[in-house]
Amino acid sequence: MDVLKEKALAYHCLDGKPGKVSVVPTKPCQTAADLSLAYTPGVAKPVLEIEANPETAYQYTSKGNLVAVISNGTAILGLGDRGALASKPVMEGKGVLFKRFADIDVFDIELNEKDPAKVIAIVKAMEPTFGGVNLEDIKGPECFEIEQKLIEMCNIPIFHDDQHGTAIISTAGLMNSAELVGKKLSEMKVVVNGAGAAGISCAKMFVSAGVKHENIVMLDSKGVIYKGRVKGMTPEKEEFATTREIRTLEEAFVDADAFMGVSVADCVTPQMLLSMAKDPIVFAMSNPNPEIGYDLAVATRSDLIMATGRSDFPNQINNVLGFPFIFRGALDVRASKISEGMKMAAAKALANLAKEEVPQSVSKAYGGQSFKFGRNYIVPKPFDPRVIEWEAVAVAKAACEEGLALHPITDWEGYRKSLVARMAQYWV
Repeated sequence: MDVLKEKALAYHCLDGKPGKVSVVPTKPCQTAADLSLAYTPGVAKPVLEIEANPETAYQYTSKGNLVAVISNGTAILGLGDRGALASKPVMEGKGVLFKRFADIDVFDIELNEKDPAKVIAIVKAMEPTFGGVNLEDIKGPECFEIEQKLIEMCNIPIFHDDQHGTAIISTAGLMNSAELVGKKLSEMKVVVNGAGAAGISCAKMFVSAGVKHENIVMLDSKGVIYKGRVKGMTPEKEEFATTREIRTLEEAFVDADAFMGVSVADCVTPQMLLSMAKDPIVFAMSNPNPEIGYDLAVATRSDLIMATGRSDFPNQINNVLGFPFIFRGALDVRASKISEGMKMAAAKALANLAKEEVPQSVSKAYGGQSFKFGRNYIVPKPFDPRVIEWEAVAVAKAACEEGLALHPITDWEGYRKSLVARMAQYWV
């Protein structure tokens, strides 16, 4: 019997209620007078106000706290193209996380459309509805074009979480891991296995953090991406084509300081780990089964820092540490986009928070485990209530400093306290 399947299916129709989200009104509608204000004739008044001054949409509607989570189902989790309808449980799940961790409302939208130009046109046409758009589970290389064009066309934040979420959390973990083993990012040799949305974005952010371009070896399903290779190349892959005479994953591992896997299960062997440099950093992110099993990896190298995408092992690299708080900060200053600087601010905030003393409430949420900055604790836990203070504030500050905030904040301590108060209901 598949116990997880039984539990998951039961959860998704618990108490006879299909799915995980619903729409709840925020204003009373109990009387005829309420109805006349909520709908006709009263609703005509904000309509005219918004027509005269579009800015008032943020005052009279929920636009400013509403994010679209949009997918066409072409790259669902690690399951591949399962179609738009099959992506709906994941998109609803993202909505739950947005609300639970950052008090952001979500409409999940599943598009039965694979043509990038049409996806772009559809999302652009929906811009008036939302304060931001979280693109999700859209396969590469189309995802790059879709996100970039929408960023150029829209005046609200557009964020493809499969690319940037993994990259932001991984960069925080890499910075802290390098510090723990006494290595400089600029001197580290890094192997990236997987050249899809997540792999490309991770490599780009590692470079922004200090890793040298020439010290990255990237592989896709066809092997090492190298200068002169023709088969399966894209402009995104070409950026990371190596000039080194390396053609296999085994060769790439030799003397490498770090490995970032966003690929397939069990593609890394103990022999590969043994060929790495001293104090290797291994982020095996394939889900649910990593590129090398956690127990096997730590048994192979006692000097290893190991992270996975799973919650049942130390150092989970989880996107929920990113997107809710990034959008919270972006929405609160009315950022027109989510910039590279805002993403790096998020990564640095997470890296710094991991070094702080961990409150007892976090230990309680994880069955009494204690956490302290070190090889088995390189990024904060999602159920650390301080994440929103650190990360949303850092993202909002970066937006203000870069001139991307339409409503910049000046009282940062007041903003921090407002976040704590806003989220108090979720931490009871």
